[in-house]
Formats: sequence, C-alpha cells, structure tokens
Amino acid sequence: MMTPIHVVGVGLAGQMGLSANLLALVEQAVVLIGSARHLSYFPDAAAETWPLNDLQATLDRLRGWLAEGKPGIAVVLVSGDPLFFGLGRLLVEQLPAASLTFHPHLSAIQLAFSRLQLPWQGATLISVHGRSLDALTAALRRGDDLIAVLTDPTHNPAAIGQLATALELPYRYRLWVCENLGGDTEALHCLTPETVGGKTFAPLNVVVLQRQSEPPSELENLPLIGLPDRAFATFSDRPGLITKRDIRIQILADLAPHPDQTIWDIGAGTGSVSVEINRLCPTAQVYAVEKTAAGHGLIQQNRRRLGNDNLHPVYGVAPDVLASLPDPDRIFIGGSGGHLATILDLAAHRLRPGGRIVLALATLEHTGIVLAWVDQREVSKHSWQVQLRQIQVQQGVRVGPLTRWQPLTPITLISLTRFPQ
Repeated sequence: MMTPIHVVGVGLAGQMGLSANLLALVEQAVVLIGSARHLSYFPDAAAETWPLNDLQATLDRLRGWLAEGKPGIAVVLVSGDPLFFGLGRLLVEQLPAASLTFHPHLSAIQLAFSRLQLPWQGATLISVHGRSLDALTAALRRGDDLIAVLTDPTHNPAAIGQLATALELPYRYRLWVCENLGGDTEALHCLTPETVGGKTFAPLNVVVLQRQSEPPSELENLPLIGLPDRAFATFSDRPGLITKRDIRIQILADLAPHPDQTIWDIGAGTGSVSVEINRLCPTAQVYAVEKTAAGHGLIQQNRRRLGNDNLHPVYGVAPDVLASLPDPDRIFIGGSGGHLATILDLAAHRLRPGGRIVLALATLEHTGIVLAWVDQREVSKHSWQVQLRQIQVQQGVRVGPLTRWQPLTPITLISLTRFPQ
C-alpha cells in the first residue's frame, strides 16, 4: 500500500532532474506542496498547490488532510535531501512515520564535493541557515580539515570569511564558494577568507573550507613580538595546539627575559614561546624541550623560519632530559607530561638566584599542584614570590551587521620568583 505523503527532493534542473517514477508521483498527487521556486518547476500540475509560506500553518493543514483520510497522495517538494538539514526533520517530528516516504535528490554539499573532486567522508557538515555560527566557530578552532557550510543571506560567504579571519587561526583555509549547483549558471569560486569579503554570490550557494597544510611563505613585516599564530608550523592532527598570541605576549612579560640569559621552555610543543623569546633576546640561549618527535620537528622548522641558532630544540622527556642542560635564569613550563611536581623540584634546585619560573595552566588540578608545591617549599631554604593571573581572551566576531564575543579557554599564569633566605 502506497504511503499518503511523499517527500521528493528536487535540484535546480527541476523536472529534468527527476526520474520517471518520481515524475509519475508528482502527476498522481492530489496535493502538491512546496516553495514558490519548487512549485514553478511544475506549472501544469493538476494537483491542488499549497505554497510553503507559513511553514507551521502548512504542516498543520497537512496533518488535517492526513487525518481526514482523503484518497490520493500528497507530494512535498524540497531541495536536495530532505533529511539533511531539510524539512524532513520537521515532517518526521510532526507526522506519523508510517505516512511518509522520502525520495532524496543529490544534496548541494554532495554536488559541491563532486565538483571540487574532494573525498568528503571525513568532512564536517554544518548548516548556518537560520542557525548560529557556533558550530562553525568550533570546527574552525579545532582546525577541521574539510568543512562544508550551508549558508543563508545573513551568514553568507563574506560573513563566513570574516569569521575565519577574526578568529586569528594558527592555520589557513582555502575557501570555495559553489553557487547554483546543478543549474545552468553553476559556478565555482576559489578564494580565501580574506579575499571573499565584499563579493556577492547567488543566494543558492555552499561554502567549502579546506585547511592548508603549510604555513604561509610570506614572512615580511612580522612584529618583533606577538607573532600571528598562523606564522608557525603546527601539528597536522592538532593544528590548534599552540600557545595563542595573546597568552604568549603575557608570558614574555612575566618571564622578563634578558640578553645572554639561559632559558628553558619545558613542554615546548611547536616552539612558539621559544621563538618569541629568541626573537626578543637573540643572544639568550633558549632550550625548547619537547617529548614528541612531531613537536621536535616543528620546533626545528619554526626555528629555521623565524629564529636563530641560539634556539636549541631538545628532544626528550622532562625532568630526565634537563640534567644535560646548563642552569637556567628563566624557566617556562607549558606542559609537564604528568610530572609537574617533579619538574618543579628540579627547577627549584637548578634555577639561578633571582631566577623566575612561569607556568601556563589550563586546569584547576594543575593550578592546585603548583600552589601546594609552593606551600611545601615555603618551609625550606628558599621562599618564593608568587603571582597569579588568569587570562580570559575574547575575540570580537562579526555576525551579520552585529558583533559578538567569542571566548577562548581561560589560562592561569603563575609566576614564581625565587629569593634566597
């Protein structure tokens, strides 16, 4: 027995894109429901047409039609796949599942990836059509390799490019705008978040963001301190794992490095903090300690591009690898690998008089470990001046004509300055 309601996906080719079986369904329909554009594809339909102007009113009317048990079928025309960010979800929620049959068409996102010749089984699929930009913001901050976005007139390609630029990401994206897919005026535009601004496109468009694997080659006019995050080579699988620019600037201020000092950077990751110290104090000997081979390689790469030979990548696990390093005047701890208290013990033993330790901590547990360690050291031969500050950075991001705040993870900075008793 045929179900009474058929939901038919339609592309920009209209009738020409439908199979003979689906065209027969439309011809059999006693009620034909769709937007003005979808209904215009079937000007000669014999069915009673219900324009989808007031969505809820139309759904209520369809529910009433179904309850009356009238003969014949109703066909609902939708774009692409109705169960992919489409009307299908509401129909399933508000009508008996047994009354519905879905006939999906190729979605705009399927067509976009096909035109771009990009495998998309691992892509992040997002709709900002009538929705917030929160999901897209999260995907961009994670550094997802491939992101496809269904847009709307407010969250259009220019707005998406503006968002990606405002987030000051530590990596770059290529931005594709795919408009009128499946139609006679189909077009693809290869841009960047910076160059898409000010351009207009057909209302029916999909944006595809493809993360670039290499850092930018242009390194002119870089500041002495506060390098943009995108200047650094980062982890391919965790591109957001970098001490962010605003935090690095405060770390430099708290460390207060001087020329010719010896400085340890423990848990250096990509080496972003070490590079900043190296650029600010080129004659200081900076030892960037990192336990992962990938991180060690990134530090070497970032040193070649941004630093000098007084930045020394050190491959190994702290605290064991620290034994071979010269005594430090300054120590920055950005990662401890679960050995925080032990690293602090060794640091206290090796730190030169008047030296300073600065820690960047993202968790309450690590903050507690440091404060408990300081309390224990107060009864020993050294006392410590302790300074705590929490850095909460929020970035202003444009949303259409308005601006909203997007917060980053709060970071606790603890500065420990040792004074001999």
